[in-house]
Amino acid sequence: MTRRFTVTGTNNAFTCAHCGRQVRPLQNGSVRNHCPHCLHSLHVDIDPGDRASDCHGLLEPIGVEQSGKKGWIIVHRCAKCGAIKRNKAALDDPLQPDDFDVIVALSAKPRAI
Repeated sequence: MTRRFTVTGTNNAFTCAHCGRQVRPLQNGSVRNHCPHCLHSLHVDIDPGDRASDCHGLLEPIGVEQSGKKGWIIVHRCAKCGAIKRNKAALDDPLQPDDFDVIVALSAKPRAI
């Protein structure tokens, strides 16, 4: 059985470690895991929302993928350990949606993994 999120109370506001902007929690019941402005994140999860990773490296957006079921998926690489993570874009958040122009610009770059 796959659990969607394993830790309650993890959808919290935070300051982006890359650009320093304030990030609000998602409004749809999911867990915000990246900055909607620059798309960077921190390597804090093993599984989405579990906050079980000890790495805490900066996750840099390196590409995007299009999924028929999930929409835009942001691909991150950890600057500390090299792990590749995929996170669903939050384009439908009513208060602070992901910057679609940043996603489009990222999609135009060749991805080096």
